[in-house]
Amino acid sequence: MTMTVIDRQHITGLILAGGRGTRMGQVDKGLQAFNGMAMAMHVLLRLSPQVGDMIINANQHLAAYEAFGAQVWPDQIEGFAGPLAGLQTGLAHCETPYLVSAPCDSPFLPLDLVARLSEALLLDDADLAVATTIENDEGIERKQAHPVFSLMKSSLLPHLSQFLQDGGRKVDAWYASLKVVEVNFEDTAAFRNINTLNELRDLES
Repeated sequence: MTMTVIDRQHITGLILAGGRGTRMGQVDKGLQAFNGMAMAMHVLLRLSPQVGDMIINANQHLAAYEAFGAQVWPDQIEGFAGPLAGLQTGLAHCETPYLVSAPCDSPFLPLDLVARLSEALLLDDADLAVATTIENDEGIERKQAHPVFSLMKSSLLPHLSQFLQDGGRKVDAWYASLKVVEVNFEDTAAFRNINTLNELRDLES
């Protein structure tokens, strides 16, 4: 019988909290309180039941993140090199065949994120599965990819390290070199990320 979904014990969850939080006024986004709890903690509580192990990628306030009870690792590349540097860190410390990533500022992520991505990855025999939604902009529908909500084979580490070493920083450019399957999710709000303190306050209800 063919496996249709990856056993969650074979997947490590990675929360990307390594950014500078520039649009939020240089604060650590993942540690901002949202409805009485750090945003990254909301992400952890939604993602951890879907995976076997959890890693947080952070470049500042490491002790605060360690208090969440997950492994915390900073980027291996200096200078806030973006989400790919975070993925590299996650893959380097991942002890399972698969890694799934989510950003620290998306407290509504889907509870079936990993199951849906893993089913598509296996069906398509892909390297990486990424979440997409259909967004409605003033009556015009367009597909929106959410590149940091992705499930990948942990064997991609050497490939990603080489890409970074060659100066690559853009997630889309790295994905273009892989076999990627897109998975459409109906709930666009689940992928809402909170970029400013005003957005944070508006959504607190």
